[in-house]
Amino acid sequence: MAEVLQAANDTIFSVWFLIGAALVFFMQCGFAMVETGFTRAKNAGNIIMKNLMDFCIGTVVFSLLGFALMMSEDYVLGIFGVPNMKLFTDFSNFPMSSFVFNLVFCATAATIVSGAMAERTKFSAYCIYSAVISLVVYPIEAGWVWNPEGWLAKIGFIDFAGSAAIHSVGGISALIGAKN
Repeated sequence: MAEVLQAANDTIFSVWFLIGAALVFFMQCGFAMVETGFTRAKNAGNIIMKNLMDFCIGTVVFSLLGFALMMSEDYVLGIFGVPNMKLFTDFSNFPMSSFVFNLVFCATAATIVSGAMAERTKFSAYCIYSAVISLVVYPIEAGWVWNPEGWLAKIGFIDFAGSAAIHSVGGISALIGAKN
């Protein structure tokens, strides 16, 4: 009986993660609309493509390395995870709902910057930035908070709904991008 209840609880938890991920994914559309409204008409296509590429590039690099750096069980001094490639080698035991949930937040952290850097960067330079943020910067910093082995998690830091992990990476990167 306890196993059945645990399986039902795990399913409910996974469905909740996926519903949350879908809602956060739709924020990409909201960012695109807001940022397009704040730019000149000639740059509307550019800003929409930047928002799209945040998710496209972010998905590839977060899958290849970012998720392993963020949520690995083998953590080095609470700073970063050791990539173990479970996504590609142990698919049956891989926490797919957690992966999708973290993926959309990674893309959201990268997208926060596109509004601050609208009309200020070349598209190719922005794509490189997006890849770097999604590959190493966001996964390492978010792992400090959301991985139980992360150094901030170990000292009791609690991040409600990504208010620190996501917005600090996005905001600091936006500040750096807008300043340059």
